[in-house]
Amino acid sequence: QVQLVESGGGLVQAGGSLGLSCAASGRIFSIDDMGWYRQAPGKQRELVAGITSGGNTNYADSVKGRFTISRDNAKKTVDLQMNSLKPEDTAVYYCNADIRPVFYPASYFTYWGQGTQVTVSS
Repeated sequence: QVQLVESGGGLVQAGGSLGLSCAASGRIFSIDDMGWYRQAPGKQRELVAGITSGGNTNYADSVKGRFTISRDNAKKTVDLQMNSLKPEDTAVYYCNADIRPVFYPASYFTYWGQGTQVTVSS
């Protein structure tokens, strides 16, 4: 069974930093795109940052220059370093990955982590 497990998050003051990490496990053939999404109360889930298997990245305009996404293909992990945090960054953050399982490597399936809370106080 394939799963994504997140770690990190918590409470930080505005201007501070936090790091999130997500590890994929299970019978995995390969992983395509990985990313981080977030959902604030009363709002839709939105893409924060994404990274391809080749290392190409994209960011939401609201986090450019403050957040950095990275991945380790060998360890099957994706990290999000968040600097200069603002109260509006408060949300539940979800890891996301397009994974090709061993039982069907011809196609990918999208998996989500359980979510981790990030709270930025003013």
